[in-house]
Amino acid sequence: MVVLVTGASVGFGRAIAEKFVKENHKVIALARRENKLLELQKELGEENCKIVATDICDIEAIKTRLNNLDSTFKNIDVLVNNAGLALGLNSANEADISDWEQMIEVNILSLVRLTHLLLPQMVAQKKGHIINIGSIAGNYPYPGSNVYGATKAFVKQFSLNLRADLFDKCIRVSNIEPGLSGGSEFSLVRFKGDGNLANKVYENTEPLLPEDIAEATFWVASQPNRVNINRIELMPTIQAPSALNVFKNK
Repeated sequence: MVVLVTGASVGFGRAIAEKFVKENHKVIALARRENKLLELQKELGEENCKIVATDICDIEAIKTRLNNLDSTFKNIDVLVNNAGLALGLNSANEADISDWEQMIEVNILSLVRLTHLLLPQMVAQKKGHIINIGSIAGNYPYPGSNVYGATKAFVKQFSLNLRADLFDKCIRVSNIEPGLSGGSEFSLVRFKGDGNLANKVYENTEPLLPEDIAEATFWVASQPNRVNINRIELMPTIQAPSALNVFKNK
């Protein structure tokens, strides 16, 4: 298989790229930071990993770079839409509108554009698999999640609606929904580089790790063609859906 992984320079994306190459598949690793991608390519081997160093929001640049790849990487079998981010944990009334807009741009619009770009090729070759990396935030609201959770709810519903359209086209669609996860830059990005705040998220916990998400993603992609895994929700053992909060005005 040829697998395109977005957000492949660190965290989930890097682990997913490593897993597929370890299992003898070819990977196209897409992310902004070329130096990180070059490190990954050196680890995996240029014959197994091609890099696309560009912003996930620049669909025209992505299209050009994909068209310039070697012929062995042209026909993409699996798209892993992993690139995404959370910004801030403020209450909605205190949130920065630019953070909201950026989350919508990256988590929704960029995912939709890349999916739309690759779908005609997948339909033409009568095979393909779109694997979206969602979040339990799309299922369970929590304070401060506001737009981030809403973007992941979109990803969940978009995945199901794609299946409704593509069930007769031999295209599979899956949504991976992790809970609390460490080993990535997620919280560091959310708190805009504040390492102390980011580290506090994981104090005295044992969160999911990138390799856990990579294993789930690979398992989904490795099922027989007759099997479509609609969604997988996974949490670390130390996490569970929270009780409903009720504010009692004294």
